Amino acid sequence: MRILLVEDERDLSEALCAFLEKNQFSVDAVYDGAAGYDYATAGEYDAMILDIMLPHLDGIEVLTRLRENGVMLPVMLLTAKGEKDDRILGFDTGADDYLPKPFDPDELLARLRAMLRRSGGYRPSNLTFGDLTLDCGESLLRCGSRSERLSGREFQVMELFMRSPRVILSAERILERVWGWDTEVEINVVWVHISNLRKKLVSVGSTAMIRVSRGLGYALEEKV
Repeated sequence: MRILLVEDERDLSEALCAFLEKNQFSVDAVYDGAAGYDYATAGEYDAMILDIMLPHLDGIEVLTRLRENGVMLPVMLLTAKGEKDDRILGFDTGADDYLPKPFDPDELLARLRAMLRRSGGYRPSNLTFGDLTLDCGESLLRCGSRSERLSGREFQVMELFMRSPRVILSAERILERVWGWDTEVEINVVWVHISNLRKKLVSVGSTAMIRVSRGLGYALEEKV
């Protein structure tokens, strides 16, 4: 899926690009409203994340021009403005969703996927390993008729394992890939999430397991 990100805060833009690309989206980033409008009308995007407070053209002006010209690209407004009147104006202008800053990246990801599903443009793939399926659209672990819902971080950790089965991943690598290289989260958070995932693998009755290699890390394997 190809996303257009229009955000003038460079640090935030770079962080969002890295986060979305890690979650299998392709992202083009621009930093002002005029460029955002040009890219949205010239390129083929599945969705647009659009800040309101932008140089040259603000987000409302960009969205107004897009809708007036028949561009029905799904748009999420991402802005520091969180008052009710601002949200109403955004929706009346044609926004599909509205997320005020500050926000949790997991919430942005969930809202983006939901917005794409509503538009009919999102067809999330499922990942499989042995008898286990990771439903990327619903964040569910499935084995046969049994399933367990995963939290946002649990899903990201499990997705990492499912994309690299039988590969030993250190706790430090998991922390960096899921929480980011500059996170202040302690390493024991990784242990907690892996413990929760192990319990859910048992709950769904899968033959898959997360095996510990002492001093090395963790790997998704099948029970023998």
